[in-house]
Amino acid sequence: MIAYSEVSAFTGTPGQGNRAGVVLGAGELSEEQMQKLAAFLEAPETVFVTRSENGLVRVRYFTPTQEVEFCGHATVALGLVLAQAGYWAGEALELETLAGRVPLRLVSEAGVPRQVWMQQCRHETRPVPRALHSELAEALGISDRLIHRGLPLVAASTGLWSVFVPLLDALVLDGLEPDLPALEVLSGALDVGSIYAYAPLGVNRFAARDFAPALGIPEDPVTGSAGGALMGLLAREGRLPVRGGNAAGTIYQGHAVGSPGEVEVEIEIRNDQVLAVHVGGCAVLDREGFWQED
Repeated sequence: MIAYSEVSAFTGTPGQGNRAGVVLGAGELSEEQMQKLAAFLEAPETVFVTRSENGLVRVRYFTPTQEVEFCGHATVALGLVLAQAGYWAGEALELETLAGRVPLRLVSEAGVPRQVWMQQCRHETRPVPRALHSELAEALGISDRLIHRGLPLVAASTGLWSVFVPLLDALVLDGLEPDLPALEVLSGALDVGSIYAYAPLGVNRFAARDFAPALGIPEDPVTGSAGGALMGLLAREGRLPVRGGNAAGTIYQGHAVGSPGEVEVEIEIRNDQVLAVHVGGCAVLDREGFWQED
């Protein structure tokens, strides 16, 4: 019998934000068993702790269909479970992921864990061929005239690659009718995990929707890894206010699927180079259970 937790991340309300599975005692599980358990839970991602020692926790992430290198909301969920189970009180802690090491920071109020922050992996970008811009718009169910010309349309990553498609406003974003098979083909052609559409709400506030059929996730409710990559991209492109080498912003996601959440991001930047991306959010335990392989 393997114990697991189900956690709502990037929200303080059970059943909202993005659901993640958390398995602390996965050291004896095979890759096949981890995949079966992730498919059983049917959360967008499940994180498995395979080893823990001296402030370093080795983890693996699985969607219901495959392993991925990194997942932001599952990392926030894991931090909450570790804190609530008494394994972490805010001391230095790093996760060892397939994408690299991810330091965690715990924010508590009156001794109660409130937020988990992670320093994501190195921020990277690469261009998207202009010839594919109209194909991306068509696959999202819109005209390419509704793409925002003043914001970047590129691929970026802080551990998991996405293509970021800027739209004119939140009304366009809410009205998307994506062609998921077409988005899956484009994700493969661009070698990314998802197509992430976003729209400005204010100077440093954005709404977003993330489509990841290539990973077995039609629409991810709230995406921490992509949120960090987006804000790093916007800071580098001069689209966020930068003061003293720091920028910050908030992404609102999940409303379109009835599961709203908020991703907070802080960026360290010098001379248009992103030095660090910090992503934080609340999380709340939904339920706990046990799984036994058939």
